[in-house]
Amino acid sequence: MRERPFPSRRPRLDATGSGLSALLFCAGLGLATVALPLVALLSGYSGVAVGIFASVSAVSQMGVRFFLAAAMRRWSDRSLVAVAGLLLAASNGLVALSTELVPFLVAELLQGAARACFWTGAQTHVVRGRLTAVRALANLNLTSSLGILAGPAAAGVLIDHDPDLALWVAAVVSLLSFVPAMALDRLPPFTLPSEGRPRGGLRHRPAVRAGLLASGCEGSWRALLNSYVPVILDAARQSSSVIGILISAANAASIVSSVAVARVRSGRASLAVSLSIVAAGAGIAALAVTAEHAVPAAIALAVSGLGAGALQTMGPAMAATAVDPQEKGEAIAVTGTVRAAALLVVPLAVAGMVSVIPLVAAVTLSGGLLAVPAAAALRGRGGTEPRAATG
Repeated sequence: MRERPFPSRRPRLDATGSGLSALLFCAGLGLATVALPLVALLSGYSGVAVGIFASVSAVSQMGVRFFLAAAMRRWSDRSLVAVAGLLLAASNGLVALSTELVPFLVAELLQGAARACFWTGAQTHVVRGRLTAVRALANLNLTSSLGILAGPAAAGVLIDHDPDLALWVAAVVSLLSFVPAMALDRLPPFTLPSEGRPRGGLRHRPAVRAGLLASGCEGSWRALLNSYVPVILDAARQSSSVIGILISAANAASIVSSVAVARVRSGRASLAVSLSIVAAGAGIAALAVTAEHAVPAAIALAVSGLGAGALQTMGPAMAATAVDPQEKGEAIAVTGTVRAAALLVVPLAVAGMVSVIPLVAAVTLSGGLLAVPAAAALRGRGGTEPRAATG
């Protein structure tokens, strides 16, 4: 599907605003993802409570995403990006003021809403421009990844001095993202297509289903990486420093492939998604049986990260380019909802399996199951990436 991009009288300012808002928001988010759980532990909450707080954020993110397609028919996608910075700033500032239970729960609700608004708004905004969806999302993923990498490192240094300081810095950085967000082009809200909309919604279109599979698999990979992968490595008696390096290797590989996938040629999107799903799942499965040896484990995690990074970009890109221009916001919101659902459900599913089989077997099985949708993605051949319109 081809479409004429929205003309921009200030393309450089829009691109700068997109990059800076992503960098600052994700830096604030990276600070918060380390600072909030550590401040909770320092305040006397148990590890189980910290896990519950994280689940509250995930539920909030998934719930808010259900309403964002309708929201973008009333407000500009720029508004979502700007509001996300305000919500994240409020989330961090609230816990800096009080570590009581209610402020913590409200902070997690706000963080989940901020995540949903930012990613849906930012991704929707860039795929409406002149670049192809894959290249636009790759650029966004690169700048956001820089913030996500810098934030946790800064949080660790700040918490050593003063835990509250880390939260206040996170609040200020998040708030600053509002400024470049307002420099984005004010694109018109979406309208429902007047005709030609297939019955049954977006999920019934093959290319959109392939994009949903890609986003769901990437969310599943991320859920495993953030939960059971460190547990397996620890059980294999890897040191904390080695575990950190191995997780970093997976994240670095993910960043590289999320940007490199922009070079995928038109017509190869479904094949690229299928291969990436296999790589993400096979790498996780291989890790479960190589965890005792650092080098093979690093290779397994790097392979899985390469697959997951490509899925992070290709999932929403395939869905967005396979629909009517007025449905792009809805397509991005739907892929984000599927990813958020995977982040919530997969750890719970593995926990259920662990009650029956050993953890290593459960994660190996999860990795194998993760690769199953690859064949289904190949059937979404309609989701090829068109060339960008030039006029």
